Amino acid sequence: MRSDSGAEVPALTWDVARAVFPKGCVAMRIRDGLGPLFSDEDFKAAFGVRGRPGVSPGRLALVSVLQFAENLTDRQAVHAVRAGIGVKYLLGLELTDPGFDRTVLTGFRDRLLAHGMEARVLDLLLERLAELGLVGSGGRQRTDSAHVLAAVRSLNRLEFLGERLRAVLEALAAAAPDWLRASMDPAWQERYGARVDACRLPTDEQERRTLARQIATDGYRLLEAVFAPAAPGWLQQVPAVTVLRTVWVQQFTRSVTDGEEEWPGGGRTISRRAE
Repeated sequence: MRSDSGAEVPALTWDVARAVFPKGCVAMRIRDGLGPLFSDEDFKAAFGVRGRPGVSPGRLALVSVLQFAENLTDRQAVHAVRAGIGVKYLLGLELTDPGFDRTVLTGFRDRLLAHGMEARVLDLLLERLAELGLVGSGGRQRTDSAHVLAAVRSLNRLEFLGERLRAVLEALAAAAPDWLRASMDPAWQERYGARVDACRLPTDEQERRTLARQIATDGYRLLEAVFAPAAPGWLQQVPAVTVLRTVWVQQFTRSVTDGEEEWPGGGRTISRRAE
């Protein structure tokens, strides 16, 4: 996966994608309708040429656009690159291409931010859309040009939080099933029974905030139960519990009234820490 997003679609990938999706799919329509969007040269300032060649930044930019269009987390995006015929068509990859690790996407965004290029992906996309007459040049669409990366980061954060809570519930189900059965909210089975990365997370920002508050509240309720005097003391030493407590302290803040920290629930409030 070395060359940029303008590479020709390999013949076998083309034939298989057309056979499986005769009317096309989102990824295929992006390529067919917009043509080459990004080249590695567009991101040269953020990616050096020394050392071993890495994953094409032009292709990573295209994956970022697909993430935004399809509401995918990093984990879901790399799975699509590895297993999705339409995505391989979009990126110009051989069907046998193994893809890359999801940390590569994190590193890509960090590089863009470090070099002040966080707006580059959407700006290049808008330029191409303007060339095709699909949007007017300039205008309000440029006022939030970092929105693509911000939305993807928000989805990744939700996935991370949901998976941390699911992990501790699974650990407690194995270590203390009777205690968990008596202590957990029945609704948690539906919310956290399946892997978070198997679900499509909300596209609306307000819905994402609401979900984050729900996960936060559920996590703190679980921690309250674990640290309650009546709970077995050894539960506090379960590694997954320690991780959950650390993550929640890092990711959330809670209201303080009369010098006392409030736990979520009832009329109390909780909010996510700033990015």
